[in-house]
Amino acid sequence: MSRSAHPAGPRHADVLPEGHYSGPPADLNALDPKVWSRTVGRDDEGVVTVGGLTVAQLAEQVGTPAYILDEADFRARCRAWADAFGADADVFYAGKAFLSRAVVRWLKEEGLNLDVCSGGELATALSAGMPAERIAFHGNNKSEEEIRRAVTAGVGRIVLDSFQEIVRVAHIAQSLGKRQRVQIRVTVGVEAHTHEFIATAHEDQKFGIALAGGQAAEAVRRALKLDGLELIGIHSHIGSQIFDMAGFEVSARRVVQLLAEVRDEHGVELPEIDLGGGLGIAYTSADDPREPHDIAKALNEIVGRECEAAGLRTPRISVEPGRAIVGPTAFTLYEVGTVKPLEGLRTYVSVDGGMSDNIRTALYDAEYSVSLVSRTSDAEPMLVRVVGKHCESGDIVVRDAFLPADVAPGDLIAVPATGAYCRSMANNYNHALRPPVVAVRDGEARVIVRRETEEDLLRLDVG
Repeated sequence: MSRSAHPAGPRHADVLPEGHYSGPPADLNALDPKVWSRTVGRDDEGVVTVGGLTVAQLAEQVGTPAYILDEADFRARCRAWADAFGADADVFYAGKAFLSRAVVRWLKEEGLNLDVCSGGELATALSAGMPAERIAFHGNNKSEEEIRRAVTAGVGRIVLDSFQEIVRVAHIAQSLGKRQRVQIRVTVGVEAHTHEFIATAHEDQKFGIALAGGQAAEAVRRALKLDGLELIGIHSHIGSQIFDMAGFEVSARRVVQLLAEVRDEHGVELPEIDLGGGLGIAYTSADDPREPHDIAKALNEIVGRECEAAGLRTPRISVEPGRAIVGPTAFTLYEVGTVKPLEGLRTYVSVDGGMSDNIRTALYDAEYSVSLVSRTSDAEPMLVRVVGKHCESGDIVVRDAFLPADVAPGDLIAVPATGAYCRSMANNYNHALRPPVVAVRDGEARVIVRRETEEDLLRLDVG
């Protein structure tokens, strides 16, 4: 299926102001497997399919915009991470990337643990049957109510983020007659090569207790003295969307040094370290993410080497992939509303969603790719900016990309790699209704998070 080309805007890469692309891809109809989930393809008519259904069928069934999640791909990625690290390590899915009760059940069935960082995420996990001992609870400012609920439920670990929290968790655990397993989150002074707002291991930020100045060592001293706590290890997280393992090597070396100091001072070898998550995915064809087995091999070698040098037994390793699992498994399906050429600049393609369903472009200057998915086209490539329908000039979904020059109102386009954070960060700006999440597998579509309705909005408005 194709339409003949019509002049709609600039075509060539030399007019691209930001220079994010060196030029259009060789084939605008191709779907790069690095950025699309595993069951995505095109049928004989050129319509994109996922899980045995076409995007036209999905748009008719659930409307647009919608997050379309490839369940088979999600489960396969869970298994790949579990297989890569094996029985001697723990893989905690970072629920902040995207969490629903269906996802919790998939994680449970595929053998992964779950990391939560709020009372709402904990409630979702428990309501969907995740065993509490397979849950880790994060957060830099957990309320007493959240801590009490976590301890009462019997979560497998609470990650302590401050000196106040060490005392707070110990007091609550003692009052409940329990001894809570905990890790101490340390900031190791490693700044990952990423956007400054999502780099989390340098000292000037809200997370963790710094190694610098002996603060982390003091946190260990205090935790070991409190009867309500069982200190099981050290936690470190150095950032997000990371491709280079060098940061993990420096982080692991510093964490192991702390373990050696704890042994020398207290005669205790802490049995676990958690190296966090943050491994990157491909948002565009220029990204080159590492496979789980490569990551596992590198991390195990780093930790093993550092522990051998320090004369320590190798602790049990935990990792926390979130985006790396769910990010590539979903795409956002939109319908084109207007096409507005700006001579000599680019063409603005407006869709029926925007920063309410994907705020990452505005927040992080995130880059995405986009494809025409309701048909193929032999039209020339056209430089576009995909924008939303909100009353905000920063309402940009894809800053600079190429679509066929005959893209028109009514076409379906899709932005891949939107499984992580897009639904989690979705909002009601301009009273927009948050889109549904639709799981597709073996020719069936199932809504796992329904679309919001006007009734939902008005129900909360008690004025």
